[in-house]
Amino acid sequence: MFNSMENLKPRDLYLNQLIAFQDKEPVKVITGIRRCGKSSLLLLMQKHLLETGITQEQILSMNFESMEYHNMNVMAFYQFVKERILHGKRMYLFFDELQRVEKWEDAVNSFRVDFDCDIYITGSNAFLLSSEYSTYLAGRYVEIKMLPLSFRELLDFHGYEIQKRVSPTGEMKKRAYDKNGEPQEWDELYEAFIHYGGMPGISDVGLVQNRVLALLDGVYYTVVMRDILERERRRGQRQIADPILLRKIILFLADNIGNSTSLTSISNTLMSEKMLDGQTKREKPANQTIPAYINALIESHLFYEIKRFDVKGKEELKTLGKYYIVDIGIRNYLLGYRDVDTGHILENIVYFELLRRGYDVAVGKIGNKEIDFIATKDNEKIYYQVTEDMTSETTRTRELEPLTMVRDNYEKVILAMRTDSTASVDGIKIQRVMDFLLDERL
Repeated sequence: MFNSMENLKPRDLYLNQLIAFQDKEPVKVITGIRRCGKSSLLLLMQKHLLETGITQEQILSMNFESMEYHNMNVMAFYQFVKERILHGKRMYLFFDELQRVEKWEDAVNSFRVDFDCDIYITGSNAFLLSSEYSTYLAGRYVEIKMLPLSFRELLDFHGYEIQKRVSPTGEMKKRAYDKNGEPQEWDELYEAFIHYGGMPGISDVGLVQNRVLALLDGVYYTVVMRDILERERRRGQRQIADPILLRKIILFLADNIGNSTSLTSISNTLMSEKMLDGQTKREKPANQTIPAYINALIESHLFYEIKRFDVKGKEELKTLGKYYIVDIGIRNYLLGYRDVDTGHILENIVYFELLRRGYDVAVGKIGNKEIDFIATKDNEKIYYQVTEDMTSETTRTRELEPLTMVRDNYEKVILAMRTDSTASVDGIKIQRVMDFLLDERL
């Protein structure tokens, strides 16, 4: 097994979270969209254990997508693990796609009680969602929320090396070099990222459009057909029963990333464009159904909802949230790449970068102005505006104004793809997006 791990690419952001909870009581639960790297993370953790003195016999790993465990029920699962426990030694149990075993939660709780063990779980979002974990494991778990590759991770996965140098003016500069030592332009690398996205499997097929689209087609199919529609079938529910309606809602949300959206506006738009049955008898059921469909998309981690927060009133607003898609490559697969959307694409990328860094994120409202993101973590709060261009006076004024209206002392930042200056303005920091994405503190 160790040899098969040698070619694994690092995901240190998530591996370090697992290591931090190693040998602690909570069950480690890894969540995220299909094919974002959860199974590989389990292997990376096993590799870490072997490198730190844990023996192979102390590690039990089961992938329930294997036919070996296809008909295993909960009692057979418990017995299988029990027979492999080494008494007097701590065991490390890894269960991938565990939802295929009915009542798996009873077995996991028994393992915790009966054996000296450390437990790690992944599962498809069709069954193992954080809301369900809290019921099954009664708070005795920690959730590791995994996302597709960041821009910096994508460079690492494709063999690019980032080197730093100090310019004659004393400014720290970064340059990317490919496997042959040839320097690469940041703009071209970023273009590849916003075309193909960050699903880890892309590093296996290469940055070739038809191959990437084929891979993303497989991701989309498994999310929609298995994690959503099959989930409903197995639960015996019929809320999500119309695959055509589901796809239309997916296309709508993908087309409107970063736009203020309400459930009513989604329903009205689909009706006006005849994407829903326009007959009166269907209108009310359709309006009631749409929230269930959107919730399923959020639970599958295909889309993320971001709420609005009134900065002055210090309260969450119930209307007009926004939706962002977990991977821009999937959006391009659905809609085709359109260079008129680059502003919303940039927002989408920054939003998920903030999530990777552990922030809770909201849209800010102050007066009749909007702040793109309010990022909070522990006692830290940062206000972000995101823009493609800060070179014109009109844009500078527009982006600065909402932040100048905030009267607290928390950090305020404008992230810009293009800017003539990174000098602070009235205490507001101007930062290039590329420097933000390449920040080593992540």
